[in-house]
Amino acid sequence: MPFLGAHMPTAGGLHLAFSHIEAVHGEAMQLFTRNQRQWSAAPISDEEATAFAAAWATWPFPHVFSHASYLINLASPDDALWQRSINALAAELSRCARLGIAWTVLHPGAHVGSGTEAGIARVAAGLDAALKTADEESGGKTAKPGVLLENTAGQGTTLGADPEELAAILAASRFGADDARLAVCWDTCHGFAAGHDLRTSEAWAATSERIEAAFGLSRLRLVHLNDSMQGLGEHKDRHQHIGEGEIGRAGFAQILNDPRLTALPMCLETPKEKNLRQDRENLRVLRSLLSSGR
Repeated sequence: MPFLGAHMPTAGGLHLAFSHIEAVHGEAMQLFTRNQRQWSAAPISDEEATAFAAAWATWPFPHVFSHASYLINLASPDDALWQRSINALAAELSRCARLGIAWTVLHPGAHVGSGTEAGIARVAAGLDAALKTADEESGGKTAKPGVLLENTAGQGTTLGADPEELAAILAASRFGADDARLAVCWDTCHGFAAGHDLRTSEAWAATSERIEAAFGLSRLRLVHLNDSMQGLGEHKDRHQHIGEGEIGRAGFAQILNDPRLTALPMCLETPKEKNLRQDRENLRVLRSLLSSGR
């Protein structure tokens, strides 16, 4: 069975995310290591790293992921923004290394008119530069986190709406053959918005076969479980609570009970309340859809 969890808040300290995920009975967790909408970000202090490790030691699951800043655009043709994005991703990877987090999730970015082919090449080169910089800064003394390329809803000129575009980025990167450094996160809302259906067994079979043909289901390291406020193929990224959107409970049952995804961590990114009540409810709904409970 998959490991079910959610994106957790970190106000007051990164280590507090563990008490939050325990409160909702989660088995997997995603977080922001720093403000996701600011370029400037301090490195992880010794105190933060120690507190994070101590809190993690009390939670019996290994599945912790970070999500990189929304400002990063490795597909940008603007050299200044591209370099700033590389630096921000390298810094995120360095923070993950300090915290013991194996993966950071990244939106591939938007080519803003330069074209899909040029954008893909730009993303791949940016990934290579960021991973190389982070590795050099670690001095070989720490673990080397990797990047999970997240599929997108296909708004405007964003890349990654189709599995084939994600596969092309992987193929163009010099790290692309190393699935410990580059892999994929599949978001159900984004995929649905981009036209990849999952509401029936036949629909999910077609979508999963396309993923398998492009880069392989074995390349998935994380699934984002989000229902969609908008319809199939509308290219609008609007997350909704599980079973309350256009995907519906039947669609999530397809993914949750796919034997090929049995051991995968899967995290909610649904609208959140301060008391986390809705996370608990969404996880309850997901667990009710499992063919055998945990």
